[in-house]
Amino acid sequence: MARTCIICNKKARRGGTISRRGMAKFKGGAGRKITGRSKRSFRPNVQRIRIVTTQGSVISAFVCTRCLKAGKVKKAL
Repeated sequence: MARTCIICNKKARRGGTISRRGMAKFKGGAGRKITGRSKRSFRPNVQRIRIVTTQGSVISAFVCTRCLKAGKVKKAL
């Protein structure tokens, strides 16, 4: 099941990490060299909460913390 925010449709994005060796030039070295690259996933901070919809019914949904903090959803009590 995809963990996407139902408000802003935020979902996991792909990126990469770069491994380097060596000392930087401004520190007196010959410069940093890339020794490897690997793929990784940047996942959003998505919480499963019970919210009140516009029709007034209560559903359980995934909402990102940015939308929660901004008050874009109303939490069910």
